[in-house]
Amino acid sequence: MGRRIVILGAGFGGLELSTMLSEALGDSVEVTLIDKGDSFVFGYSKLDVLFGRATPEAVRLPYRELAMPGVRFLRETITAIDPEARRVSTDAGAHEADVLVVALGADYDFDATPGLREAGNEFYSLAGAERLATVLPTFSKGRALIGVCGAPFKCPPAPSEAALLLHDHLVERGVRESCEISFVIPLPSPVPPSPETSRALLEAFAERGIEFVPERRVSSLDSERGVALLDDGSEMPYDLFLGVPKHCAPEVVVASGMTDEVYVPVDPRTLQTRYPGVYAIGDVAAIGVPKAGVFAEGAARIVAQALIAEAGQGEQPAGYEGRGSCYIEFGAGRVGRVDVDFLSGPNPTGAFKAPSAALVAEKRHFGSSRRARWFDA
Repeated sequence: MGRRIVILGAGFGGLELSTMLSEALGDSVEVTLIDKGDSFVFGYSKLDVLFGRATPEAVRLPYRELAMPGVRFLRETITAIDPEARRVSTDAGAHEADVLVVALGADYDFDATPGLREAGNEFYSLAGAERLATVLPTFSKGRALIGVCGAPFKCPPAPSEAALLLHDHLVERGVRESCEISFVIPLPSPVPPSPETSRALLEAFAERGIEFVPERRVSSLDSERGVALLDDGSEMPYDLFLGVPKHCAPEVVVASGMTDEVYVPVDPRTLQTRYPGVYAIGDVAAIGVPKAGVFAEGAARIVAQALIAEAGQGEQPAGYEGRGSCYIEFGAGRVGRVDVDFLSGPNPTGAFKAPSAALVAEKRHFGSSRRARWFDA
């Protein structure tokens, strides 16, 4: 019987890891991929749904269409993880592993921001974006407040993109002059590792009359008064709230004892946890890189290369370097890109590529290439 590799979570990290193991090792190992969902959704697709550019059905990639020979996909809900025994319990049974990879991403802690459930709208889940898409057409005057409720958060440029795309949406409807847009974020700039990217976004905000409020976090919402309370005690009125919820590790991961403070600590070069034979990749890992799919994918490649080498089919990787590129919607059909490097030097760095038609096509290829690789679609 081959080595049993159990992967928890079928996001960017889990899908790339499963694919690489399938391609390199085939049936010589037993790969089991577990996720409670029935489909995968690219993070940027939620903005497409939010602004009516795509339907929820169109952006879902069903797991039943996975194209990974030798990989067994199970749609099950994980109920317990024993990292010392490398044993996973689900609502359908138990799974023993020789190698366990936790790639369950980050969840949303709505209760950390009182009033968010009752008084606001979030656009970071597909369901939230779908609900908000029905609200946007009713907003014709007043202040729209895009508020981040905690850091770190997934896809750091996404709230900036939402502000710029909201501007376009209101212009297209002919109501922009009756509306204000404010953007509150607990970071000093839109994309701190890349001053050039941040400057480009701030210039875009200024050109469009979007108020940017840095180093402030939305701590609660008061629906009766229509105000957001910020962490410095100040208040901002709003007529429409578009929120980014505070993020946290999934409860089942916290209950396993793997987390240190909030997320799972790992060796930044190998992605190994303190438990032998157990790795953590992507948003659930505390590694010092952004919570974005491209970084989860990069980490998955390092783990895959290490496991393939252990099977005698290649060389051990040099180590994870924390590099990745994120595409940024600048509105008006324009797309830019930031290339960031978090781990190879003493400080994170980022290089900006200005919006261009070539980057629109490149972003489209980014999605289509992964659909073809993972889903044969």
